[in-house]
Amino acid sequence: MENHILVHNTGQVATLDHGGSGEPLRGTEMVDSDELLLEPGTEILFSNGMVTGIESSGTLISEWANSGSARIVDAGGSAVIPAFVDSHTHLVWSGDRSDEITMRARGLDYSQISRMGGGIRRTVSATRNATNEALSELFLNRLEMAKSLGTGRMETKSGYGLDVQNEIRSLEVMDQAQPPIPSDSTWLGAHDFPTEISRGKYLEQLIEEQLPLVVQRNLAEYVDVFCEPGWFTKEETTQICESSKESGLKVRLHVDEFQNDGGLGLATDLGAVTADHVAKSDMDDRAHANENGVMQTFLPGTQYALGNRLDLPLRECLDSEIAFSMASDYNPNCPSLSMSFVGSLAVHRMGLDPLAALVSITRNPGTTLSQVREKHNGTIEVGRASTILILESKNIESWVGSFGTATNHIMIN
Repeated sequence: MENHILVHNTGQVATLDHGGSGEPLRGTEMVDSDELLLEPGTEILFSNGMVTGIESSGTLISEWANSGSARIVDAGGSAVIPAFVDSHTHLVWSGDRSDEITMRARGLDYSQISRMGGGIRRTVSATRNATNEALSELFLNRLEMAKSLGTGRMETKSGYGLDVQNEIRSLEVMDQAQPPIPSDSTWLGAHDFPTEISRGKYLEQLIEEQLPLVVQRNLAEYVDVFCEPGWFTKEETTQICESSKESGLKVRLHVDEFQNDGGLGLATDLGAVTADHVAKSDMDDRAHANENGVMQTFLPGTQYALGNRLDLPLRECLDSEIAFSMASDYNPNCPSLSMSFVGSLAVHRMGLDPLAALVSITRNPGTTLSQVREKHNGTIEVGRASTILILESKNIESWVGSFGTATNHIMIN
């Protein structure tokens, strides 16, 4: 039996589907309201989760209002936007590192805290000691929280197991869950080095033991590596990524978070789908990555949580027509799933246009995930599943006005 939902009496509608939604928008395309927004009164018809009609006022409501076969949703003149796409998250972990806030307040940086036994390895210990049931509950609760905050699709990583058993276990938690929103899985065994074996032995384990199991059990679509001085070198990253590509995984990378070490250039050479953090990359590497189809994903929440300057080059990328996205980077150091907060940092602190910010947390990250018609990709378009947010305002910009909390919305899909 078909399930129909008709949304009518809308304010402005941000479809963001101009020019083929499988490609990111750049530069002036990201702020072109004439192409990206539809006028108030637009009607949107969903059939079994797929958008089957987008028409002007009155066209669809006259057909469906009295049919008795559709749920009619009156938007009350409110603006409509696509649900957010959070393309960089760490959701499977246990433990508590909130005391590290005091360490940072006293002047210790990320590397120093790690050397003192904090950071990733501390979370690894707690995660290894957690039961499967506890990790599954944490994972699903975080997905539910993301949904309540307006997110309609996510990328989720492993990375707090750092051995064969616990990396595979983390991925299986993601694979076996019944998520409230679609999630795409990434194997991040190369998040750090464990303390119980040598660096060389762990690199060998990643390639010869973890990777084959990930592929055989179809547990991830992507590989990721924390390529940063003090963690994985560019040479080690290349070994892991080349082996993973040969096994059918696509590449996502953590690079240039703390210094410009050429990580973005390496991501380009490796044909990565996306290079994330990229806080310190230079503009030449950014231009080269853009020319070669590598999405640059900024993580403002992490900069904020670590007490770093909010000086990410969002405006420079916009002006230079470089494709970019933003994501939450939900993790033990930055436990926020509010994409409206991410947008707020970009708009209120870094001067990004609200429409460009919306594109960077919907359509653009959607292009870095699997292009499956049945999964939301950050647009509202006929012929594919789309999740929409009906805002409590006639203004599109209101999505970024509710920073730090849920965007006031009704979610429809």
